[in-house]
Amino acid sequence: MNIFKSINNNAQSSTTTGFGSSASSYGGRFINKDGSANIEKRGLSFFGRISWYHTLVNMPGWKFLGIIFLFYTIINFIFALLYYSIGVENLNGIGTAGSEWVKFGKAYFFSAQTFTTVGYGHISPTGVITSAVAATEALTGLLSFAIATGLFYGRFSRPKAHLIFSHNALISPYKGGKAIMMRVASHKNTNLLDAEVRVTLGIVVEENGIPVNKFYQLPLEMNKISSMSLSWTLVHPIDENSPLHGFAEEDFRLIEGEFILYVKAFDDLYSNTVAISTSYTFDEVVYGAKFEMMYDENDDQSKTILYLDKINNFRKVELP
Repeated sequence: MNIFKSINNNAQSSTTTGFGSSASSYGGRFINKDGSANIEKRGLSFFGRISWYHTLVNMPGWKFLGIIFLFYTIINFIFALLYYSIGVENLNGIGTAGSEWVKFGKAYFFSAQTFTTVGYGHISPTGVITSAVAATEALTGLLSFAIATGLFYGRFSRPKAHLIFSHNALISPYKGGKAIMMRVASHKNTNLLDAEVRVTLGIVVEENGIPVNKFYQLPLEMNKISSMSLSWTLVHPIDENSPLHGFAEEDFRLIEGEFILYVKAFDDLYSNTVAISTSYTFDEVVYGAKFEMMYDENDDQSKTILYLDKINNFRKVELP
């Protein structure tokens, strides 16, 4: 592990980040690119440390729909087995003709009708046991669809910051000196107001021969804007008060460090504050580069076009 021996004494470190200071007991980056903490929790059982609601609400849509479909298929298969075990002769309308697979298939589709409370009426249960199983399945179906409806609502109504970040942070020319720059933009048809950002530098330094994590709040050229209609380039000037003062290109290649971004804004559709975070490790920093413009006017000069596919575009430049 490469350690930065000394850092700018004018920079004041922060102790309120929530991350530990012991570099030897902390592995990898602090924050993942998607904004989640790079933490694996142990010491409790799997069910004791997982929130099913948060898991189902936050997972990708295709996984969520796949789980819904899989649960629906399995639960109907289980109840179909119960009906088949009791005897399909206790289901009026199925009949006794056909192979056992045909009978099981009819029991399965009767289960699907009962589970969804559709009840076409073609097949009906007879006998106490079969009727009890059907009643239990109908209740299970009502509760399951109530939970699924709540999860669907939670997924669609959850306030979310629809922001994308540049893949790289850049060391760029700035007012005769240098600055660290990162870019963010709103990629949905949302209106974000009073956007505010906080950038924290986490770096491993040596104190009394021991590697420790140090954190520094980086002052920005602007840390708050009124509207996130276009892209926003976050600029931290590397001046005599910056913890990055004196860093050379090889330092970003050899030293363990990370820029942690926290962005929050007011979404007028949700009438709520939304927040998102991400991070850039030092190996994701490009030294001597400048972002290219990602917006321009249209042909008749009546509208501004924001090219979201250009958020990562940059060109190499010479630094002073």
